[in-house]
Amino acid sequence: MIKILFICHGNICRSPMAEFIMKDLVQKAGREEEFEIASAATSTEEIWNGVGNPVYPPAKRKLAEHGISCDGKRARQINENDGEYYDLLICMDSANVRNTKRVCGHEEKIHLLMEYAGMNRDVADPWYTDDFETTWRDVLKGCKALLEKL
Repeated sequence: MIKILFICHGNICRSPMAEFIMKDLVQKAGREEEFEIASAATSTEEIWNGVGNPVYPPAKRKLAEHGISCDGKRARQINENDGEYYDLLICMDSANVRNTKRVCGHEEKIHLLMEYAGMNRDVADPWYTDDFETTWRDVLKGCKALLEKL
């Protein structure tokens, strides 16, 4: 089984979108038994008194537009055990890469999602642009390329 952890800053937009898009792609390919897929944050900004916030409503709506549910998902922060447990630590941007290396180690497991699509760049961050469509396209492209590679 291949264990994948998608990582972004708050775990309420990009990384949960990647988690649920990848789960959808894997399910449609009939390969659910081959993967364990989750997501997490590098920060605690979306976690209050030990409870993570749910997926940001516009991200949730974008997934729902494509028939993908993320019900029940709550933000959680990465920890040092994630580096041991997961086979791939897939980050949405270069700041996530730096923070994941610091917390988890295991640099050989850490990659930018867009690398799999042949692009050395960050996934568009809708938190600042409110452009969830561009983020959807980036994440879908990256996840499709990742699944093809695996």
